[in-house]
Amino acid sequence: MNQQDDARSVDTDEIRLTLPALPAYGRVARLAVTGLASRNGYSYDEVEDLRIAIGEAFGVLVPEARPGGRLELTCLLLPDALDVTATRHPPEPIEQVTDLSRQILAAVVDRAEIDEPGGRIRVRKQLGSCP
Repeated sequence: MNQQDDARSVDTDEIRLTLPALPAYGRVARLAVTGLASRNGYSYDEVEDLRIAIGEAFGVLVPEARPGGRLELTCLLLPDALDVTATRHPPEPIEQVTDLSRQILAAVVDRAEIDEPGGRIRVRKQLGSCP
């Protein structure tokens, strides 16, 4: 571990989970992320928002018509937020992101970034963002 890693670990914890890119593993992805959120003080509503966001991201990155490869979730536990990046390996462009998927993500997280050419979706949920 170098000094940069040491400095980052003071303010954040990073958890990585790699799953087969198969629809059946969507539940595992949702469970892992919501477990982290629950353990770190997120309210019931915030945890549910994250469950919906991770389910949506998994569905976009792992379409039933094209399973295969791996999906990596990188979760950063920040002092005031949970940042999750989902990336398909090997990288391949996202075929289609519907307006509905974009609206769902916009409604349930504080920030959503969809990198269609890179096959990556990043979401951030602020701690205390739900009343």
